[in-house]
Amino acid sequence: MPSGLVALLDDISVIAKAASASIDDVALAAGKAGTKTAGVVIDDAAVTPSYVTGLSPARELPIIWKITLGSLRNKLIILLPAALLLSEFLPQAIVWLLLVGGAFLAYEGAEKVMEKLGFAKHGATLEDEIADPVAFEKQRVAGAIRTDLILSAEIMAIALAEVAAESLAMRAAVLALVAVVVTVAVYGAVGLIVKLDDIGLALARRPSSAAQGTGRFLLRFVPQLLAVLSIIGTIAMLWVGGHIVVDSLHKLGWDGFYGPIHAAEHWVHAGAGAAGGVLGWLTATVLSALVGLALGAAIAFALHKVLGVGSAESH
Repeated sequence: MPSGLVALLDDISVIAKAASASIDDVALAAGKAGTKTAGVVIDDAAVTPSYVTGLSPARELPIIWKITLGSLRNKLIILLPAALLLSEFLPQAIVWLLLVGGAFLAYEGAEKVMEKLGFAKHGATLEDEIADPVAFEKQRVAGAIRTDLILSAEIMAIALAEVAAESLAMRAAVLALVAVVVTVAVYGAVGLIVKLDDIGLALARRPSSAAQGTGRFLLRFVPQLLAVLSIIGTIAMLWVGGHIVVDSLHKLGWDGFYGPIHAAEHWVHAGAGAAGGVLGWLTATVLSALVGLALGAAIAFALHKVLGVGSAESH
């Protein structure tokens, strides 16, 4: 009996060690995959604050929470199963989906640029009088979740590429871990950013002169930060959208954009000395964003001027 008990405990110990090793493997693979998505994660964090800018402070965190839940649904319920199924049965379809997603991001970014340059606005904006705040909030949350779907698809696709050789169970575990960690990190940071002004106001009312100084600094700093993030968010959509399109077309065998962009990147890298890595990356980023802007503007023109989608005449 003792020997049987000892054998059982030994078996349990072996199983526990194996499970622990598996958890470590998943965490290590998720960490590797997560680092590859860093650029898109930053873009996601830059885009999101614009969806609550100018709205009631009391609604900021509830809106962020709704977007967070929508992002988790995007990643875990829509993208995770889709990515696993496609990777198993139709891996060649993934690049086409990314191509469509990249084009959509480029279109949204280009439309924002065109509106800033004085072209017609499409859909309600914060400059317009908000007749129905509830409906307007729903519209902005839906827009944020829609944009998140594209960015999340890129995150999941990059992560999937890093673990493509792993088993189905390992791929599922890594993608799920990346999805949760990225979502919590991005929207936790966004929640903090949009509440910085409230934190500043609370500090400014404290008796301590140091707290008051910090509070006044935050109150001056936050509007500038949100304005900068809005610009970064638009650039991010163009950059990520253009990059997805360029890379997807390259994978499909057409290098009309990919070849010149990477030739320019290598030329700058080789000629810029110690700063070559950064300047080379910046060159590729700017050129990808320009591709995104041109493509997005063409799509916007086709939708609004040719097809009349969203134009004043269509209402």
